[in-house]
Amino acid sequence: MSIVHIVLFEWKSTLSAEQVEEACARMLALGQKCVHPTSQTPYIKSSTGGRNNSPEGYAGGFTHGFVVEFESEQDRDYYVHKDPAHQEFLKFALPLVQDVKVVDYVPGKM
Repeated sequence: MSIVHIVLFEWKSTLSAEQVEEACARMLALGQKCVHPTSQTPYIKSSTGGRNNSPEGYAGGFTHGFVVEFESEQDRDYYVHKDPAHQEFLKFALPLVQDVKVVDYVPGKM
């Protein structure tokens, strides 16, 4: 049962375009940097993201979104709570964030 992890970022208005770009590049790099503690291989099934371009006008201040897919709840939980690469990203990115939203779901499970 896979888990889909959606993250939306609203960056602080004081950031430069280069700072936002670096944060986004670091987020996308987690797909290869996050390795399973026992197999020592990347465990993220897929990772995509980018700048919002929706014409609907419902994004609020959220300008960038990312979708990360995990094979299992255990992999997601390791990523969120223990993965050193993810923890390093959080230390870098959270001071740059005005707001963040995270939604996780199991595809097809209502």
